[in-house]
Amino acid sequence: MRKDSTGPMAYGAIDESVSALGLARAEVARGSELDELVIRLQRDLFVVGAELATAPENRAKLTDGTSRVTAQMVSALEPIIDDVTTRYTPPQEFVLPGETRVAAALDVARTVVRRAEREAVAATAAGWLDASSHIVPYLNRLADLVFTLARWQEGEFRPVRTRAGVQDTHD
Repeated sequence: MRKDSTGPMAYGAIDESVSALGLARAEVARGSELDELVIRLQRDLFVVGAELATAPENRAKLTDGTSRVTAQMVSALEPIIDDVTTRYTPPQEFVLPGETRVAAALDVARTVVRRAEREAVAATAAGWLDASSHIVPYLNRLADLVFTLARWQEGEFRPVRTRAGVQDTHD
């Protein structure tokens, strides 16, 4: 199988997602709530990678939650998103990443996870991934969670545009 074919592109993007989250985790205090959560997400991504790296004809051998993504893994992200969203005022417009190192690293991780999601969609369209797989919904919710974590970590956000007559208070 070529390294640029659908399957390797998808599980390669998952590998990059694990590493991008690791970069964000390297910026937080060991044992903190965020550290523990990111470790959990990185481990979940190994489950995603295992499913994607398994040839379709061998997927019956996979184990739910260990080497195959489950609906429960997807639904487990929702209460975390809901909880973290209560910790900051959600932006009403696009934000410029980079207010803190942790938030910036999380924003990079979010974009890598979004690319992994697109690669998984392509893998589904190409028949590499079964349409009943929970990978795409998992990656979709994970990217939303990582966005939420970035906003929480930066506290105040910097909007993309300044309003006429309003000074940018972050400078």
